[in-house]
Amino acid sequence: MSEHTTPHLPTDSVTLTSGAAMPLLGFGTWQIKGSQATDAAAAALEAGYRHLDTATVYGNEGEVGKALAESGVARDDVFVTTKCPPSKPGLATLRESLDLLGTDHVDLWLIHWPGSDGDVALWKDFVAAREGGLARDIGVSNFDAAMIDRLTSETGVTPAVNQIEWSPLLHDRDVVEQHRSRGVVLEGYSALRGGTLEHPVIVEIADRLGRTPAQVIVRWHLQHGIVVIPKSRQADRIRSNADVGDFELTVADLRAIDALGPNP
Repeated sequence: MSEHTTPHLPTDSVTLTSGAAMPLLGFGTWQIKGSQATDAAAAALEAGYRHLDTATVYGNEGEVGKALAESGVARDDVFVTTKCPPSKPGLATLRESLDLLGTDHVDLWLIHWPGSDGDVALWKDFVAAREGGLARDIGVSNFDAAMIDRLTSETGVTPAVNQIEWSPLLHDRDVVEQHRSRGVVLEGYSALRGGTLEHPVIVEIADRLGRTPAQVIVRWHLQHGIVVIPKSRQADRIRSNADVGDFELTVADLRAIDALGPNP
């Protein structure tokens, strides 16, 4: 895709607990640091992404915040997610994240992975942050259904989102149903890793449609209502990954891709 070509971005979103709309397409920033993080986030915003995903342990919240501040895009038009390690003090960590991001709130704050104590105390900090307006919605990452149920039973508050590793090769209808039955939005990361881009089924569909394998994978997520956050350091690829708003996969294509997972 030429840098002068305007990508056809999707407008798909999902409504969270607060009533906020979370774009199904976001830009991931894992393993992108320093000026590359600023440049990549800036390229994503310029391409039309309105959802940025970062985390305390990524070490790039300041760079992502700089890109947002310099983009000319209104803060309220961008959905910003960050994450807290379970070993960190909740509210103090969030305030550090907000300072680095240059904002007075995040749209979504996640416990980055399960801790050894079940995370109930930390989750109560998350609830307090939501009630105090520091985080509009709160959720978890890398949790299973039993872990989510414990937080709900102990606090009465169900995570709005669970961000887990997800791709066609990991597709599991039971996992999808576990989330939907609890009202938890499933968000996937590492969608373009693990051999998905080279899989013959995906390559065949991409070739037939005149699309890239990455575009097919992103489109597959969107049509399943699953949030996807592809990442790249390259502006052309950032734009290309988002250029999925002007085509759809057929039912047969979806079924063929679903069948790559362990439980289609």
